[in-house]
Amino acid sequence: MPEAITIPLIVVLLLIIWAEFVNGWTDAPNAIATVVSTRVLAPWQAVLLAVCLNIAGALSGTEVAATIGKGIIAPDAIHISTVGAAMVAIIIWSTIAWYYGIPTSESHALIAGLTGAGLAAGGTDVLLIEGWQKVLTGLVFSTFLGFLGGLSLIIILLRAVLNSTPGFVRRFFSRAQILSAAFMAFSHGSNDAQKFMGATTLALVLAGVLTEFAVPLWVILLNAAVMGLGTAFGGWRIMRTMGFRLTKLEPIHGFAAETAAASVIEIASRLGIPLSTTHTINTAIMGVGSARRLSAVRWGVARNIALAWIVTFPVCGVLAFVAALLLRLFL
Repeated sequence: MPEAITIPLIVVLLLIIWAEFVNGWTDAPNAIATVVSTRVLAPWQAVLLAVCLNIAGALSGTEVAATIGKGIIAPDAIHISTVGAAMVAIIIWSTIAWYYGIPTSESHALIAGLTGAGLAAGGTDVLLIEGWQKVLTGLVFSTFLGFLGGLSLIIILLRAVLNSTPGFVRRFFSRAQILSAAFMAFSHGSNDAQKFMGATTLALVLAGVLTEFAVPLWVILLNAAVMGLGTAFGGWRIMRTMGFRLTKLEPIHGFAAETAAASVIEIASRLGIPLSTTHTINTAIMGVGSARRLSAVRWGVARNIALAWIVTFPVCGVLAFVAALLLRLFL
């Protein structure tokens, strides 16, 4: 075994893979829930689309990975166990949320986990203000812009097809939604897959395998593939919540929600802003549903989703803090 490849590194990398797999259960279905709920694609077709386009998106840049890996907490002030503790928090919290069919934000779980574990390692001095400014910007992007984007786009589209027959509208947007689903999957990979790429690269830097923060190709491919497998094996619970329980969607609504959400995510990715793809697509769906009438959105379901978003930060932060203290005894 090469000197830099140690048992602690192997344990942490396995935890990252596990967390990424869980991310496939709970977060990656965001990219394909609407196209499945409108019955434009069968679940297996949507999963295949998500896997391929997630990988393509992950290969399109590493700006978000850099923000996660070296912009949230100072790498020179933490231990490799810090990364492992963040993964433990994600695995515990996201598995619970998945069991109840609640789409959580792995972005916020990861950021909160790294923060909690970082605080256990070095106190508030490890936190980097610039990275947190991007995190807060991401909150604005994923909530307000997601909702307003979905609402605005569906209003424009409904006016554009006002004189068209329902059959024509459904046929046209059934085809168009395949493109919007592909765009959503690509943008999801360009932002969400990068977060765990950043965590993996950070672990390699801390272990001394890499001398500088630069995401290797094998890290990109591994994380994208593991996330795709997670979606294939467990993503249906989240697809059902988002695609069927939140509001009733027709292809035109699915197209509007996916296009609006993907556009917001893609802009954030190019700016290196780690946002919640869960928040973005869910608020876009809420915006699209609200255009019909406010009661078209099942606000009870939306409330449960929003509550999970709110508690993700403190729960994952505390879990990671405790896990960091324990892991330091073994790693």
